[in-house]
Amino acid sequence: QVQLVESGGGAVQPGGSLRLSCAASGFTLADYAIGWHRQAPGKGREEISCISSSDEGGTAYADSIKGRFTVSRDNAKNTVYLQMNSLQPEDAAVYFCATYCDLGDYDPGPYIYFDTWGQGTQVTVSS
Repeated sequence: QVQLVESGGGAVQPGGSLRLSCAASGFTLADYAIGWHRQAPGKGREEISCISSSDEGGTAYADSIKGRFTVSRDNAKNTVYLQMNSLQPEDAAVYFCATYCDLGDYDPGPYIYFDTWGQGTQVTVSS
């Protein structure tokens, strides 16, 4: 079964950190550019980062999280991570990973699993 599964969300205080994971099954994540997106209540979806396929080797970030969040991948685990530091209340949202991103204008990868999305993981930031 082809799927992406996010995990690692939770509740933290302002200034805290979380690491989100995006695990793939049924296909090779390293072949794809992977985007992290988020959606806060009442707001539209925001793309916040993109990591290119392993062959292309790049990362890109939205200005809203640049310098605080870092995206990486572990090909042996077929997983992409989003390390989130210095979290603020405005970072609270449902976070999604997907084989879709615009940031960085990277090669998206094979069409067959392009635009596959996970179910999301909730991040809450409050004191």
